[in-house]
Amino acid sequence: MKDHDLRRLIEGVKTGALSRRSFIKKAAAVGLAAPFANQLLGFNGVAMAQNATIEYKPTKAGGGGPLKILLWQAPTLLNPHFASGTKDQIASRIFFEPLAGWDKEGNLIPQLAAETPSKANGGLSADGKTVTWKLKQGVKWHDGKPFTADDVVFTWEYAKDPATAAYTTGSYKDIKVEKVDDYTVKVIFPEPTPFWADPFVGVAGQILPKHHFAEYIGAKSRDAPANLKPVGTGPYKFVDFKPGDILTGERFTEYHVKNQPHFDTLEVKGGGDAVSAARAVLQTGEFDYAWNLQVEDEVLKRMETGGRGKISAVPSGDIEFIILNTTDPWTEVDGERSSIKTKHPTLTDPKVREAINLLIDRDSIQKFIYGRGGVATASFVNEPKMFKSQKLKYEFSVDKANKILDEAGYKRGADGIREKDGKKLKYVYQTSINAPRQKTQAIIKQACQRAGIELELKSVTASVFFSSDVANPDTYTKLYVDIEMYTTTQPQPDPERFLNQFTSWEIANKENKWLGRNVSRYSDPAADEAFKAAQKELDPAKRAALLIKVNEIFCEAHVILPLLSRTRVAASVHNLVHDHSGWDVDTWNLAAWYRS
Repeated sequence: MKDHDLRRLIEGVKTGALSRRSFIKKAAAVGLAAPFANQLLGFNGVAMAQNATIEYKPTKAGGGGPLKILLWQAPTLLNPHFASGTKDQIASRIFFEPLAGWDKEGNLIPQLAAETPSKANGGLSADGKTVTWKLKQGVKWHDGKPFTADDVVFTWEYAKDPATAAYTTGSYKDIKVEKVDDYTVKVIFPEPTPFWADPFVGVAGQILPKHHFAEYIGAKSRDAPANLKPVGTGPYKFVDFKPGDILTGERFTEYHVKNQPHFDTLEVKGGGDAVSAARAVLQTGEFDYAWNLQVEDEVLKRMETGGRGKISAVPSGDIEFIILNTTDPWTEVDGERSSIKTKHPTLTDPKVREAINLLIDRDSIQKFIYGRGGVATASFVNEPKMFKSQKLKYEFSVDKANKILDEAGYKRGADGIREKDGKKLKYVYQTSINAPRQKTQAIIKQACQRAGIELELKSVTASVFFSSDVANPDTYTKLYVDIEMYTTTQPQPDPERFLNQFTSWEIANKENKWLGRNVSRYSDPAADEAFKAAQKELDPAKRAALLIKVNEIFCEAHVILPLLSRTRVAASVHNLVHDHSGWDVDTWNLAAWYRS
């Protein structure tokens, strides 16, 4: 679609000659996914849809009895700004809310905001540098105190402070936030910013109560009682929490949305595995909802015949991938391993990384393990399609891998393992405990053996692996191994924040309590430069090209080895109506869930 044709269609929506739905269909026909089409409309002054994607039918709040959710990766904390794992982000969102969240169509839906900022309502400035949020009035914190602009400004101050070491700091450190009045705030960006819906939005945007956290900003941030006993504005009030086990809540009777929530009590049970979680919903009906069912598709299909529940699979930008660690995970420097002050003995060699990439049979992993759960890919970014690299391709070839290693001077020893200058190609390959991941490990290990590379497989309990526990050496952000595999979630229908994990200033280390988003530790000045340019590029096509470049730099360096573009798979009992979005956490619109 040419630029002038696109602008003509946008003008049609603005004048009412073309419906939003028709525009999105026409855009999809030429490869522009719904989320990006919605972003184009918003940027050009068309207000976003203001209603979430399910029709809420209950005529009063409460009366729904208990809601029972299974997160087989158990939550360990309830402060959203420390939640590096999706399980902790999901649990935090039960109690805390952002100004707006993302529905499954990529629409920005107001939550604590009165409306979505747009050029039409004066919320977006013409120069792209300021966003004015009008806040919903009459909202109360769970302790009865009023929610105001002071809480929004405080959340910015809290998250941007380097001493707080927030996982979300990248969304706040370069902006300014001003209180206009008690129910209006202004976000000021240093440059024209095309994707402004990051601070105070979605996963990174949950608002903290100033009166509970003001004494714990900065270095004392980990001491706040509310990290484990939250006081939020969400539909359910905190009752009890046993980290790594169970979380309970009760209906907040003064919730700010009429007739919501439907359920009287909430239980979030952690632990177990994805298979047992699926069984507890689909076959026994013991639980109402189970998240992240990373289970072989054939197993899920058999369980669905049990008649108690159904699978929900929604598109997302999530990616299952492998990191090849170019720092040394076995040498400690200044109190941390995998320090950027060190170099890996062999994985710093690009030829070794190139060979390992050729030893991944992505097609078999998709066909025989994931099925509906993922599509093989060589690109870290896959959705929306406008941001996916058309240049990156994958191939499985043991012969080519052997040839590369032969030419690079790595000789097989008596044990069959290649080495060069006394350094063996022998690695520890880590992931979380989960049947599809262990089967993926086995497939890759077998191929590597045929190329003279030995992999020691390590599996860590998921609740530990994805924990935000600074003291635990086995969390994924520590990267205290040679090779690591997991899924990272794309938290919004735009890959800018997703790709900040490829920037040098986001490298995870001891100083930021390993909450920096760049777990790989790898950096490239060209990627930094392209990312910064994309942040202020207002032309959609040019901006997409810059973000694609960031993606390609890391994938072509074979530090990041994408495996599968993941579909978000969950299970629910038949009579549960829930709002499953691929662009936000599962609990993003929990207030609107009900039993039919």
